[in-house]
Amino acid sequence: MRVIIERGSFLKSLNHVQSVVERRNTIPILSNVLLQATDGGLKLTATDLDIEIVEQTTADVGQPGSTTVPAHMLYDIVRKLPDGAQLQLEQGPDEGRLAVIAGRSRFSLQALPPQDFPDLASGEATHSFTIPAADLKLMIDKTRFAISTEETRYYLNGIYIHALDSGVMRAVATDGHRLARVELPAPPGAVGMPGVIVPRKTVLELAKLIEDEDGEISVSLSASKIRFEMDQMVLTSKLIDGTFPDYERVIPTGNDKRLEVDTRLFAQAVDRVSTISSEKGRAVKLNIATDRLTLTVNNPDSGSAEEEIACSYATDPIDVGFNSRYLLDIAGQFKGDTATFMLSDSGSPTILQDAADDRVLYVLMPMRV
Repeated sequence: MRVIIERGSFLKSLNHVQSVVERRNTIPILSNVLLQATDGGLKLTATDLDIEIVEQTTADVGQPGSTTVPAHMLYDIVRKLPDGAQLQLEQGPDEGRLAVIAGRSRFSLQALPPQDFPDLASGEATHSFTIPAADLKLMIDKTRFAISTEETRYYLNGIYIHALDSGVMRAVATDGHRLARVELPAPPGAVGMPGVIVPRKTVLELAKLIEDEDGEISVSLSASKIRFEMDQMVLTSKLIDGTFPDYERVIPTGNDKRLEVDTRLFAQAVDRVSTISSEKGRAVKLNIATDRLTLTVNNPDSGSAEEEIACSYATDPIDVGFNSRYLLDIAGQFKGDTATFMLSDSGSPTILQDAADDRVLYVLMPMRV
């Protein structure tokens, strides 16, 4: 194998694929990136057996071939080379080594046979559709913060995506304390798809890959895997094998107390008063009265804090407590100037919405304070 490639494009592709490679592996080949040089350029593949990322990049291929070398080490080498450098990747008769040459720098990396590299085949796709990158970004960005990290409830460790018969596609994430739901028109081909749970790591990798995308992304599903195809990249992932709970049961329908508050002022006030809250509780109490919202924090170990801000509220006064971190997480998702709270009583779930975007809905469980 002999390839000449520009450092910038190689580094970008390596950055995408090496991020799925675990730092510690009991299977040596999983620490490697598969390099395949063909007339079409250089293809890079990395996997952890749950996720696989494949990226094609432009290269001058003098001699086709394939090999696998340590992903993080190769990435670090390329990252430390000067901008604009031309790299030569060369593998001679000794297939156990790959030479990386740039200017006066020369590295020799230990290689493992490409035929030992695992293939995460996606299987027969039962549903396929295309979705605008902007819509996929919205579904991820507005829900991923609510994904549970609790391993015992593994079925909550991802985003649940499903399509309704009404022609709507939903993405939902919850950790049992808060819930985030995004609703968009279902793309053609998505109606009738089974509900799938996309794992947290896949969600985070996908978010990085589509950050600069602005076209269409092809999505295909099988019973156990999901595949996203964009431009020169393909991400294939196993799905979480579990049943997502009936989340609609926790979305209240009878909340009749409407509070409207300036999003930025509210977030700043919560941030200030929560400075003295305990790490464990992080509780902030909202005392809501006619056109007045008072935020209070009491910490027996460090003192108390109180701040009053203007709001729009015209119903019976109510006191309700929330985790301040959760309030800030949700407020950080709002792009509009006004945040709307729909409340029932101090012990029932509250609905929060961005007045500027009715596609997104949040549910937050109260705390006793």
